[in-house]
Amino acid sequence: MSRNSRKTHRNSRNNHNTNSGADTTKPSRVNKGRREVVEAEDEFDFEMLYHPPIRGMNAKQQEYINAINESELIFGTGAAGTGKTWIATAMAADMLRDKHIDRIILTRPMVEAGEKMGALPGEKEDKFAPYVEPFLDVFYERLGKSFTHYLIKRGAIVGYPIAFMRSKTFKNAWIICDEAQNTTPSQQELLLTRIGNGTKTIICGDRKQKDISTQSGLVDAANRLKHLSEVRVIEFGIEDCVRSGLVKKILRCYDS
Repeated sequence: MSRNSRKTHRNSRNNHNTNSGADTTKPSRVNKGRREVVEAEDEFDFEMLYHPPIRGMNAKQQEYINAINESELIFGTGAAGTGKTWIATAMAADMLRDKHIDRIILTRPMVEAGEKMGALPGEKEDKFAPYVEPFLDVFYERLGKSFTHYLIKRGAIVGYPIAFMRSKTFKNAWIICDEAQNTTPSQQELLLTRIGNGTKTIICGDRKQKDISTQSGLVDAANRLKHLSEVRVIEFGIEDCVRSGLVKKILRCYDS
């Protein structure tokens, strides 16, 4: 569709809404939220999704949510399938949508789980893309697919390898580090010393799924910093798994 035809379509839609009194807000299919059609300055239309505030599915998740709301640096550690990364990403998405922060910085160590993918083609953004992919489904659910890609295009959602963070300062942002059990202590120190004013940082990982032979930066940082008033460490157990009943049973079998 050409730019002129998009404008014509947009004007006719606006006229129709004005004449009929139609509301562009539509009910969401997810969590009884709502949708709003937005026209960006660059003529890129998208739908923004609105959801109720996130509530924990169990007591430990609610403790984690409260810690994120109240603290500047949060370590979410423990069993797989407990919602550590989903909750952090969803809460960050809501904060960005409501313009409480300027950016979301996503990072994770570039370590494969026991198998090597080899050299990836392209620039650093292309090479890091597979590591950002796990976050996207959460953004699609909370923000809508088109709005998510609009924010990525604007640079409001950024995937950043830890190796490229030196000399950076992240202000008025949320930083989420996933799979942090595979960071080294020096990588964690580099990441955590990038935190600027107005920035919240959430470090997620499961020490039992470590794929590196050296000491885990997640465990080291949590132990070093847990006494600070700005820091909370939330430890999830197998009983907190919400991914599925089967996954909870599998975790118990591997833990025995």
